[in-house]
Amino acid sequence: MKWIARSVALVAALYPTLSAALAGIILQSPGRFGQVMKHVPMALAWGILPGRSIWLWARDGSLAVGDQAPDFTLSTHDHSGEATLSSHRGVRPVVLVFGSYT
Repeated sequence: MKWIARSVALVAALYPTLSAALAGIILQSPGRFGQVMKHVPMALAWGILPGRSIWLWARDGSLAVGDQAPDFTLSTHDHSGEATLSSHRGVRPVVLVFGSYT
């Protein structure tokens, strides 16, 4: 019976610590996030811990419908140059597609 109480106490102590660690990982840059998360069991991050809630909190933006998109610069697909969003403002419409084609 004593081991059950100790196990419950251990879980109660580890849960907030692991949740805070997961939040710290999610707040990293995408590259660093991926490097760390490849070592974290998905069942732990997204099943046992509140990974989805932490993700939504960490990635919650402040833009509203109709707001101007923040400026950014990306490499071209062939890495021969860069494309900046602000260079297209007022010139032509820009469509941003996020996702995977695989």
